[in-house]
Amino acid sequence: MVNNATVRNNNKVVATNRQARYNYFIFDCYEAGIELHGCEVKSLREGRANLRDSFVRFIRGEAYVFNLHISLYSHSQDTALEPTRTRKLLLRKSEIHHLEGKVSQKGFSCVPLRIYFKHGLAKIEIALCQGKKLHDKREALREKVRKRETDRALSAHQRKKTRG
Repeated sequence: MVNNATVRNNNKVVATNRQARYNYFIFDCYEAGIELHGCEVKSLREGRANLRDSFVRFIRGEAYVFNLHISLYSHSQDTALEPTRTRKLLLRKSEIHHLEGKVSQKGFSCVPLRIYFKHGLAKIEIALCQGKKLHDKREALREKVRKRETDRALSAHQRKKTRG
């Protein structure tokens, strides 16, 4: 039974950052492991995570995710863990150096897109991205509306064709 999550390609998706795709142009995506405590893993399995306002920083050659909210596990006695604590990301050194170099350039940042389980291990998908301006967001919305209208027109045409 899947609880508050969807299954895509044998990966149980726990949380997605839909706002990131709206606010940023996505260039590269990377898969990273997350350093978690046991009760945090159980909480993730319940689907109790929020990626909104989270971001990735590089400190002394290591990657960390900030503001990733993982709620406390409902049956845990350990209340000492802070839900938005800083968590270390597990990436290859070459990936860290590449991302760190790109993020140091003006306008680039690194944000998490989704958290999921792959073969029983918690993974996070992070993306190298660049912020959108207001006019870019408006254009994306216009394109979305255009696509929706054409899909509706095509489906209406298909329905007419099958009936008649």
